[in-house]
Amino acid sequence: MDAAETLEEYTPGDFFFATSRHTIFGSGSRLTFTDTDVSALGDAVPAALAGTPGALAVGVLPFDTTATPGHLVVPETAYVAAPAHPAAAGLPRLTVDGPDAIHAVPEPVAHAEAVARAVRVLAERGMRKVVLARALDLEFPGEVPVKAVLHNLVKDNPHGYTFAAALPGSRSLIGATPELLLSRSGRRVVSHPHAGSAPRSADPVTDRDNAERLASSRKDHIEHEVLTEAIVETLRPFCRDLHVPRTPSLVSTPTMWHLSTMVTGELADPDVTALHLAGALHPTPAICGSPTEDARQLVGELEPFDRGYYAGTIGWMDARGDGEWAVSIRCAEVSASRLRLYAGGGIVPASDPKAELDETSAKFQTLLRAMGLEL
Repeated sequence: MDAAETLEEYTPGDFFFATSRHTIFGSGSRLTFTDTDVSALGDAVPAALAGTPGALAVGVLPFDTTATPGHLVVPETAYVAAPAHPAAAGLPRLTVDGPDAIHAVPEPVAHAEAVARAVRVLAERGMRKVVLARALDLEFPGEVPVKAVLHNLVKDNPHGYTFAAALPGSRSLIGATPELLLSRSGRRVVSHPHAGSAPRSADPVTDRDNAERLASSRKDHIEHEVLTEAIVETLRPFCRDLHVPRTPSLVSTPTMWHLSTMVTGELADPDVTALHLAGALHPTPAICGSPTEDARQLVGELEPFDRGYYAGTIGWMDARGDGEWAVSIRCAEVSASRLRLYAGGGIVPASDPKAELDETSAKFQTLLRAMGLEL
C-alpha cells in the first residue's frame, strides 16, 4: 500500500503523514495524551507503547507549549505504508468547491505595519529576529472538503511532509511543510532547518533570478544563521558527534525557494526519544525568533490571533523512541465549515514590510493551490 491508496482510507480525524520515505497512517484512539509538559509526554508515550509491536503515538505540539497542551494519540489502527512518490505524480487532481468568502486576518496593510513596528522593536530590545504570521479565513457553504484538499496536497508536494491530524474540539490540522524539525532512528539524529525564502515563478528566467537573489541575499543568510546556530546549540548536549555544513543549500517546493541546512548527529544517550528532542528544539527561530522568550512575547503583542497548533510540530514516535517531527507550517486549521490558513515570515533588522507581505502571500499558495484558488 502507498500514500495514494492510504488516502482512500482517510477520513477527517485520522492521522496522515506522507514523506518521501514512507507514509504513516493512524485511525481511532486507544490512548490520548494531553499535556503542556513535553518532557513528560516524552517519558509517558514509550512506556504506554511498550510491549505492543508496531504501536505508534501520533499527534501535534502547539506553537506555545506553555499555554496550549500537546495532543498525542495511540491509534487503534496504525501502519507504515510506501512513500508518497512516485505514486503522487500519477494522482488525479480533485475538484474542490471553493469558499463563499475569504477574510484576511489582519488586513494586508495592517500586517505590513506590524512588520515595520517589529523592525523598530528589534532594535529597541536588542533582538535578532521575530517571526510574524497572518491568516486567511475561508468560509465554505458546507463542511470543508478536507479529504480532497489533502489529496491535492499529496499530489503537489511529494518531497516534503504532507499531513493531517486531529486536534482537540473536533478540529483538524492539514498542510504540507518542507521543514523537518527532528528525526531519530536509533542513535542517528537529523534536523533540516529552513530559513530565508523567495517565491517560485512559472517563468523559468524569473524563477532562476529569484533563486540566485536568495542565494546571495545577506539578509536571508543572517536569518538562516540565527536558526542554524540555535539548532546546533540545542542538539550539542544530546549528541557526541554533530555534522553541520559550512554553508546552506538552496532547496525548493512548488511555491517557494528556501535556504536549508541538513544537521546530523549521533545521540550520546539512546534513551533520549524523538519527542524529547523535538520538545528541546521547539520553538526554533524559524517560527518564533531569537531570543525565544522575547520573540514569543513580541508575537503576542503584534499578531491579532492565537496561533494554536500553527507553527508547532507534527509527527509520530514508536516504542523505541524513534520518530519524525515536522514543523507545522504551510498549514490550515479546519473547524466544520471554516478553514483558517496561516503564513509567516522571519523579520530581521533588514526586513522590508512590502517584501515580507509578499512572502506570506506566496506561502499561502501551498494550500490555495490545493483548493484550486490563486490569490
